[in-house]
Amino acid sequence: MRKKFTEKQIHILDIAEELIAKKGYEGTSVRDICSKANINVAMISYYFGSKEKMMSYLYQYRVLKTRENFSEFADTIKDGKPEMQMKEIIKYIVSQLFKYNYFHGFVTQELRHTENLKDELMDFYQLFVKKLDEVIKKGVASGVFTFTPKPEDILTTIIGSTLFVIRNRNFYELYVPNKNEETYAKEAEKKVKMNLLMSVFAILGYAAD
Repeated sequence: MRKKFTEKQIHILDIAEELIAKKGYEGTSVRDICSKANINVAMISYYFGSKEKMMSYLYQYRVLKTRENFSEFADTIKDGKPEMQMKEIIKYIVSQLFKYNYFHGFVTQELRHTENLKDELMDFYQLFVKKLDEVIKKGVASGVFTFTPKPEDILTTIIGSTLFVIRNRNFYELYVPNKNEETYAKEAEKKVKMNLLMSVFAILGYAAD
């Protein structure tokens, strides 16, 4: 992390992320960020170039932090049964996508012309694929899983389903029970997790005891 970002940049990015999570990208001004970070406006240009370029840095920073967190998370579950590991990985990915949902529109647009971000994302996805492959093979070898789907297809199912829900709230909220403005995200995340657990374990041919 420190090889890519200075401590001052990290401080500014943490503040920017906090504000954007609450107010959205368009609703967060450079002046808002600078005021909370206790810096002058010129410092954004000095450290990042512009608000748009700062978002590119913020995306890279978020990917790196999440990658580090996932590595630590994967290490804590490495000795668990394959069905437990698969369940926790699914829940982890969905939780992260909901937690940082405000990135998705920006990322879709920015990735079209930023090779550096594409590389960061590619490495990140491959980390998940490698872990999923390990868990699938462990489950098949132990007889817990009957089938051996491709790990990249499992990841596609998890991410694709979750992003569809995040990007299509007007549709999905019709099917989310017990919701209001404050609880919708929590209830939607819970529903997505339950659906994916059923779907992925069916694809794996999970044979419960």
